[in-house]
Amino acid sequence: MQILVTGGAGFIGSNFVHYLLDEHKDDDIVTLDALTYAGSRDNLDGVLDHPRHEFIEGDIRDRDLVTELVADADAVVNFAAESHVDRSIEGAEPFVSTNVQGTQTLLDAANDEGVERFLQISTDEVYGQVLDGKFSEEDPLNPRNPYAATKAGADLLAQSYETTHDLPVVITRTCNNFGPRQHPEKLIPKFIQNAANGDPLPVYGDGSNVREWIYVEDNCRALDLVLREGDVGEVYNIGSHAEKTNLEVTEAILDAVGASEDLIEFVEDRAGHDQRYALDTSKIEALGWEPTYTFQEALDRTVDYYRE
Repeated sequence: MQILVTGGAGFIGSNFVHYLLDEHKDDDIVTLDALTYAGSRDNLDGVLDHPRHEFIEGDIRDRDLVTELVADADAVVNFAAESHVDRSIEGAEPFVSTNVQGTQTLLDAANDEGVERFLQISTDEVYGQVLDGKFSEEDPLNPRNPYAATKAGADLLAQSYETTHDLPVVITRTCNNFGPRQHPEKLIPKFIQNAANGDPLPVYGDGSNVREWIYVEDNCRALDLVLREGDVGEVYNIGSHAEKTNLEVTEAILDAVGASEDLIEFVEDRAGHDQRYALDTSKIEALGWEPTYTFQEALDRTVDYYRE
């Protein structure tokens, strides 16, 4: 299969590119990435010169470039997005431009060129917060920050192309990822680095906000399964059921690094901070997927990676 991976020099995208090249010897991968602050060629070390991989620096909003690349693709996997909630609160414009308008450009090209599969990578944040129970794929979207709102908009746009143009769209919504190649502004790599350096670990509010954490390799396996075996028009939640408060994650990092809990610093809470996310994953489990790593196993591997 010829696969165009957009945003493939970012955190999850680069891990997915490595995964595809390792696991599927008949796949040819083209990676498109604008190399903004969150993307780096370094994330593709080891595969930049791979005979079945080509890297192209470019923007998903570049209609001519996107059309040229999509024309040769059997499938498009769209990771490309602005993804940091705090940055979206400071300014939403780049999130609207990339996450919504960029997705529209990809969808138009995919529709015009007749791709066989369009996988839209989304997030559990589109559902908003859930204080009890878990979100299923049928629950309404209720995003509560600009980042989540633009991802929800992209999801709905993708679904509309499946409905009105019969474009073979599939959507995944994953919980919080962590692991190798993640940008240091994100919670786990930032706190690992701070703990190793003896710097404070700033925890929002009282640290009681709950997130579900998944190791990026487990997520890549799930995405690959949905790409090949998911039903067109469907949404698939991907979660680990490893729910942790932010304070529990912070304490686990300090323990793994061997640093003192005196480094914890409680700071003013983020505006519109969702209290809890949790996903019902029965649909993707029915395809035969389940996570491989426990939270602690994945955290230990992640700490080792950043220490190296």
